[in-house]
Order: sequence, then C-alpha cells, then structure tokens
Amino acid sequence: MSERKKVFICSPFRGDMEGNARKAAGYCRTAWEEGVLPVAPHLLFPQFLNEGIEAERQAGLAMGLELLLCCDEVWVFGEATEGMASEIAFAVEQGIGVRFMEPEELEGGGAYGDGACADASDGE
Repeated sequence: MSERKKVFICSPFRGDMEGNARKAAGYCRTAWEEGVLPVAPHLLFPQFLNEGIEAERQAGLAMGLELLLCCDEVWVFGEATEGMASEIAFAVEQGIGVRFMEPEELEGGGAYGDGACADASDGE
C-alpha cells in the first residue's frame, strides 16, 4: 500500500460551529477525492473537548499543531480566522507548504458534509 500525501484541512470553526463543521467535512471530502489523506482536528477534538472552555480550546489548538507536523501540506479554505492564522504561520515556520483553495477548486466534495450520517444507498 502506498502512503498518501497528508493534508491538514485549515478552515473556520468558531461562530457557526455546526455549519462550519459541515463545511469542513465537505473540504475533507474534496481532499479525499483528490487522493490525499485529509487531517481535520477541528472535526475530531470538539467531540471530547469543550470549545467554550478556553483551556480546552487551547489544548485542542496545541494538539492540532502536533498533527500539522505530520502533514505534507496545509489547504486553507475560507477567510483565515485567528486560529487559522496561527496554523498557517506555524506551517510556514516548519517549512510545510500552504495552499489557499479558490472557490472553483471546491466543487467536487464541497456539497458533501454528512459523511457517516448519509444513507449508504444514496450513492448507488
């Protein structure tokens, strides 16, 4: 089995967390359709960390940076928030490539975002 390129998905989360999580899932789908392995800590860590507790939010951001070190590239979706700007700066400092995704690049998986919740028969 060949190792796929790992891509850190950098997109907004705070604010409309439900809507932003759905968009992030779509961005992961787009990355997967491109043949890469998407890494989106902002979809994982809120499952067990409370974004409303600053210490837990900071712990999540720190763990996200650890995962970023394992990635080959960062794909940035949307306008950079404060947290995203930190991830982008960290990637640049570490020599990890950063790609700013344009709207026309989002057409493939951008409509998807229900992942495991989608009915498996929908694609048949």
